[in-house]
Amino acid sequence: MPSWQSSLVDRFRRMGRPRGASAETEIAELRRQYAYLSERFGAPPREAVFEPAQVGPLKGEWVRMPNSSAERLILYFHGGGYIAGSPETHRALIARLAQASESTVFSLAYRLAPEFAFPAAVRDGIDAYRHLISKSVQPQQVVFAGDGSGGGLALAVLHAARNANLPMPAACVAMSPWADLSLSGWSVLQNARTDSALNWELLFVSARHYLRKTNPADPYASPAFANFKDFPPIMVHAGSLEMLRDDASRIGDRAADAGVPVSVEIYDGMQHVFQANRHVPEAKVSLQRLGQFIRSRTSSQVRAAQ
Repeated sequence: MPSWQSSLVDRFRRMGRPRGASAETEIAELRRQYAYLSERFGAPPREAVFEPAQVGPLKGEWVRMPNSSAERLILYFHGGGYIAGSPETHRALIARLAQASESTVFSLAYRLAPEFAFPAAVRDGIDAYRHLISKSVQPQQVVFAGDGSGGGLALAVLHAARNANLPMPAACVAMSPWADLSLSGWSVLQNARTDSALNWELLFVSARHYLRKTNPADPYASPAFANFKDFPPIMVHAGSLEMLRDDASRIGDRAADAGVPVSVEIYDGMQHVFQANRHVPEAKVSLQRLGQFIRSRTSSQVRAAQ
C-alpha cells in the first residue's frame, strides 16, 4: 500500500504529465519534457559540494557530502532518455545517494544523442571507468549507478567492461533502469495509463534518436538482452506503476540466469525514479537500502576477502 504522501504527489504529477512526441518533434522540445521531469528532484542538500572535474578527456563533476568516504566511489550515469539531462540536472538525487551510501560520486557528462548516437555514451562510460582505475582508484572501491536510461547505461558499460577484460567494479545499482530499448516489456503497455512520468511516444522517439539504425536488441544498447556472466552483485529498484517495471524484472532474470547475486525490489504504487521526491517515505527507504548495499559491497572486510 503506497503512502498518502506518494499518492498526493502522484495526483499532482499526472496533471503535468509530458505530452507525446513524434518524428517531427524538435529535439529542444523533447529535452524540455525531460527537463520538466528532472525538476521534481528539487534542490540538492545545502551541505552538498559539487566540483567540476575531468577524467581524462571526459567531463563531469565530483559530488561529496560531509560523510562521503574517499575510499568509496560511485561512477554515476544520469537519466534523460539518452538525449537529455546532465550531472547538474540530477544533483539532488545524486547527492542524496552519496549521503545514503557514504560515497564520493563522479557524475559523468556523457555525450548525448542525436548529436552523438549509440555507442558514444557507452564508450564514454567505459573510458571514464578505465581512467579512474588507471589512477589510484581500485575496482573494488567502485560502484556503477544510474537512473532511467542512466541505469541501463550503467549495465551496458558493465557489459562492455567485462568484454574488454577490465576488472569488474564492486557492484552496480539502478533506479528504474531503461534496459530494453525495443520496448518489448509487458508493463510498457500494462502501465501506459498509470505512469505519470513517461509515455510510449517519448520513449520510442528517444530510442530512435539514440540508436539510429542500430538494432534495439543490441546488448550494448539494451542490457536486458545481455549475458550477465561474471557481473558483480546488482541491486535494482523500480515502481509498480511505471512503464519500465518489467525492465527491472528482466535484469533480475538475466542476473539469476548467470548466477550473479541480484536483488530486484518493486515498490508498490511507486512511479518512475520515485526516489526523486525526498518527501515520500518510500523514496527514503529505497535510498537507505541502496546506500546500505553500496556500503556492504565496498567495505574493507569485503575487499580483503576478494
